[in-house]
Amino acid sequence: MNDFLTTDFRAQPYWWDAAPLTTASASSLGSSYDAVIVGSGLTGLRAALTLLRAGRTVVVIESAEPGFGASRRNAGFLGRVLKKSYLELKAAEGPEKAAATYRELDEAYQSTLQFIADEGIECSADRCGRFVGATSTTHYDLFAKQLELMKRDLGFEFHMISRSDQHKEMQTDAYVGGAVIPDSGSLHPGLYHKGLLERVVAAGGLVIDHCEVTRIQRDTSGQLVVTTNRGVTKAHDVVIATNGYTPRHFKWHARRVIPFTGYMAATEELPPDTLRQLLPMRRTVIDTNLNIDFFRPAPDSARLLFGGDTGSGVADITEIGKRLRSRLIRVLPSLSKVRFSHIWTGSCAGTFDMMPHVGGHDGIWFGLGYNFAGVPMGTHFGHKIGQQILGLPEGRSVFQTNRFPTFPLYDGRPWFVPYLMRAFDWQDRRMAARPTSKSAARERSAVRDGHV
Repeated sequence: MNDFLTTDFRAQPYWWDAAPLTTASASSLGSSYDAVIVGSGLTGLRAALTLLRAGRTVVVIESAEPGFGASRRNAGFLGRVLKKSYLELKAAEGPEKAAATYRELDEAYQSTLQFIADEGIECSADRCGRFVGATSTTHYDLFAKQLELMKRDLGFEFHMISRSDQHKEMQTDAYVGGAVIPDSGSLHPGLYHKGLLERVVAAGGLVIDHCEVTRIQRDTSGQLVVTTNRGVTKAHDVVIATNGYTPRHFKWHARRVIPFTGYMAATEELPPDTLRQLLPMRRTVIDTNLNIDFFRPAPDSARLLFGGDTGSGVADITEIGKRLRSRLIRVLPSLSKVRFSHIWTGSCAGTFDMMPHVGGHDGIWFGLGYNFAGVPMGTHFGHKIGQQILGLPEGRSVFQTNRFPTFPLYDGRPWFVPYLMRAFDWQDRRMAARPTSKSAARERSAVRDGHV
């Protein structure tokens, strides 16, 4: 056993301790349903619940156990998250599109918390706030500019933290200050998914596990015929909700998502005073790099949960542990002797335009490509898809467009992801090496004064 692993170490998500995987609610397919949903993650289950409560018959098909994928593997962060910044989007698409996009991000976040409260799902959902640590003065200046612009245009609150004050947020010298987003949140993703699954089953939904969809086609009557390794069924609507686990034989969808592997670990139980010293405000933490590191206190124990090295392509659990340990100690050197109780991976998905997409193609619905925003956007898109199937105008989304880009010759095999992440690292180093310019202060002043 490696000396940085506990004696009871588990190579599985920490979240599964409180929300272990279970078998599905049904064992065989019926002949037909109003809707077949492929994937039992947050998107699929939320779509199923919306349809079931409108009186539709629904089956959810899962290739593994319900909750095996990213829905019970992610970090449980909640917020208005988009890989493409507001400033970039405003420059590329114009102020109206940028504002509409970020307002819907906020809608996704707020509605997810409201849904959890309305359903009474006990999953430690909390508006704990987020500290974003700046990895260089250039990152700090740029991020301050972004946040000032969003506050001016959209009213999203924030405040900047100087390097001398950042120990009030995190006991580290790895950053040069940062920003606090006071209303960002977090939850226990395992318990959230478990609660959502229970509500789908209680509403009459069927969930079938270890069922691989091999083909979807239309018959002469216009019905969609869904062929699986456990039989054939028909439906009026089919929802593809597979994100980072989209099989390549779903050719249209697989060509538009870029699966990548995320890595996380949980420390052994820490003395309560230690965790309070490390994260005095108990906020979630990310940094400003393109290839981020992230940290949070566990909601149900005195552990620190963290992740990073995304998309590096490493598969060996020992090597993953060594890499994560190195990243942890770089930010929090006081934890150099700490051991890990859990290490795990999960498949996420990006897109070529770094935007999530929802909609339909050839009569088949989808919500895909969350780009690190899977909990709020997966929940939000699932509900939107259900509303669209029901013909409700509320189902419209700014993320629903006819343009879902791919790349020539790409077939769903993301061989280039490790190289892309290295390019992100290079860009971060290049930005960090830039001298702080006087123009940065002038730009921030212009944003405050309404000139940008």
